[in-house]
Amino acid sequence: MPYFSIKVPSDFSASVRLDKYIATIPNGMNRSKLKSGVTSILLNGKKVKLSTKVSAGDQIDIEWEDSIPENIDPENIPLDIIYEDENVTVVNKSQGMVTHPACGNWTGTLVNALLFHWGKNSIPQLSEGSESEMLAQRRPGIVHRLDKDTSGIIITAKNRDTEEFLHTQFQNHRCLTKEYIAICCGHPKKLAGKIETQIIRDPRDRKRFKAVTDTTEGKYACTIYKCFATYGPFSLMRVRIKTGRTHQIRVHMKYLGCPIMGDPIYGNDLKGSDFESATLMLHSYLLKIKIPGNPERMTFKARVPRRFKKVLRTLHNKFNRTR
Repeated sequence: MPYFSIKVPSDFSASVRLDKYIATIPNGMNRSKLKSGVTSILLNGKKVKLSTKVSAGDQIDIEWEDSIPENIDPENIPLDIIYEDENVTVVNKSQGMVTHPACGNWTGTLVNALLFHWGKNSIPQLSEGSESEMLAQRRPGIVHRLDKDTSGIIITAKNRDTEEFLHTQFQNHRCLTKEYIAICCGHPKKLAGKIETQIIRDPRDRKRFKAVTDTTEGKYACTIYKCFATYGPFSLMRVRIKTGRTHQIRVHMKYLGCPIMGDPIYGNDLKGSDFESATLMLHSYLLKIKIPGNPERMTFKARVPRRFKKVLRTLHNKFNRTR
């Protein structure tokens, strides 16, 4: 994936938008290319818009995708549907499926599968307009997401009114309940608790995030956890999130000293163990949320996946359960 990095000279004195500044420097990108292909814009490590003004000494990091397709097409991909009515489709997303088209994953996503399931046509992609408009065109019906390697419940909207109805609840997590199960390496010092930190992009690795405290940088994140079983050096956790940040549970379990088993970014090295081939042991198990036409919150559950059952059988056979 193309990546552009530059530092604004210390003697720079003008007041210029970021996109205009990039367009004027040698080997820069024009504003059209920035708008249509940009996937990540960081100014001094923080995500910003193209309209942000740059100053002397600023560090600019931009990631973009060169070949955006003209259309997002329906694809006949089987879905595990938990519930469906005229407004929503609730899916148990399989591990390995990307939620919506983005750089490096323009096909095979949940959106492609939903378009086919809903009997909809291809969606043309915008080449002009605001960044938010172009991104929205790639995500029809998507109001929240799961990481590619996280399985479990996703609720999607079949129409614009429902999308707004659900989106409002995801903006305020007090209106809904999202519960996950995770198998982690290590034991927490406290069997249950609340993790409250800011989450920032790791300055040493732009693909990672980290939990920090005593700062206003990044985004506030809150996670509630409970360890309800331990097997030798491993823990079985129930996790609820009160905010929805990228990699939030994975980062917070790492912060707790209990990284999730099979996590290729934040996990422990399990080479040589019974679990060296384990994939990410994180599953979105339960969602309580209101849907249009129903005054009470509905509860949806996604059955425990096979990969969890396989690991749990090994844990049961190898260790005594201590809680």
